[in-house]
Amino acid sequence: MADTATAPLTARAAADPRRRALRRKRRLAVVFVLPALLLLGALVVYPVLFSVGRSLFDAGGDRFVGAGNYAAIVRDPATLKAIRNSTLWVVVAPTLLTGLGLLLAVLTEKVRWATAFKLVLFLPMAVSFLAAGIIFRLAYEQNPDRGVLNAAVVAVHDAFHDSAAYPTARAREHRGLAGGPGGPYSTEQTVRPGESVSLGLVGVAPEAVPAGARAAAAPAPGAGSITGLVYLDFAPGGAGTPGAVDPGEKGLPGITVEAVRDGRVAATATAAPDGSFRLTGLADGAYTVRLPAANFAAPYRGVDWLGPALVTPAIIGAYLWVWTGFAMVLIGAGLSAIPRDALEAARMDGASEGQIFRRITVPLLAPVLTVVFVTLVINVMKVFDLVYIIAPGPVQEEANVLATRMWLVSFGGGNDQGLGSALSVVLLLLVVPAMVFNIRRFRRSGA
Repeated sequence: MADTATAPLTARAAADPRRRALRRKRRLAVVFVLPALLLLGALVVYPVLFSVGRSLFDAGGDRFVGAGNYAAIVRDPATLKAIRNSTLWVVVAPTLLTGLGLLLAVLTEKVRWATAFKLVLFLPMAVSFLAAGIIFRLAYEQNPDRGVLNAAVVAVHDAFHDSAAYPTARAREHRGLAGGPGGPYSTEQTVRPGESVSLGLVGVAPEAVPAGARAAAAPAPGAGSITGLVYLDFAPGGAGTPGAVDPGEKGLPGITVEAVRDGRVAATATAAPDGSFRLTGLADGAYTVRLPAANFAAPYRGVDWLGPALVTPAIIGAYLWVWTGFAMVLIGAGLSAIPRDALEAARMDGASEGQIFRRITVPLLAPVLTVVFVTLVINVMKVFDLVYIIAPGPVQEEANVLATRMWLVSFGGGNDQGLGSALSVVLLLLVVPAMVFNIRRFRRSGA
């Protein structure tokens, strides 16, 4: 009987050390976790709660306005434009990145140097958004001498289209030629066949005169034709007489000259190395000699990447450069987990590679693609650095997203931290559902 009575006491005595050990482990876990919890509270929880409270007050923080700041969001045209741009980012960037990542992940499986290829594409992830923004701000420069993209565009354009011979040339005033800047320039007096005319131009730098240009020399008049001379009306040292062909003045070869009558071009000629030209095959009558505007057209300067129309797509392009490697590596990891026997069975059944990709690879990768897409959506909603750095000041408002608008309203000159806090709360509310979705996906995958 005594043994039976002492058995529960012995069990409780044995259980007490276990409970004490478990409590010690829990206290030790709390000690280790507490610094992280304090840091999380200081850096995340407190700012969120403070922002929510601050969004209910006016710009100075003195007067309670309730939901007034949230109402101002939908009334402010600049904020609405930022919301539209953010929507464009959310729709376009994650979709393109997921598609590019899938395509590249599939293609890298079929190349010999797959590891090196993935490394090269993943390298931009090591570049900060600040550095990437500076790189693409320079790459998108309008000046082809500085912007690499416009240098390539201009090179391709000029390979198929001849540039103007003398884009800076203009007619010397009151010396027989009339016309506005950029041409066309026409003779003030009509000219008849058998007569000659001299057309003096200025505004051509010495280094812009072709190397093959020779001293200006007018041709001899001929019956049934109008002859003339197109020359640089500027003598070395500036000692010449305006409107007269002086020694040392050079002809301007390559300029197109037209004879115009009743609004129609009757003859066309091109100036020789000495600037002379001859318009032949003309019937008797009065003609106007014209230098077409094509001779003076400004050179093609490429695409205005950072203009109001293209600034947002241009910045999205920079974002794609940074994040494509991330999408490719994650999707490639999911692709490597696909059972190969399913793919081989489909090939043996006669399925093409396209059918295998659409009906087997993509469905099996659907969970990975979803996680990648949602992760990119979260990241895109918070994009700030690229937009702020790449977009020039005059078009900053055209490129703004919610994050940049929030910063500009709060600290970038607006000094309205009430409205800025409201924007931050709206941004948080937009991000949280995507974060919750992603966390649940991870938990289900782990289970």
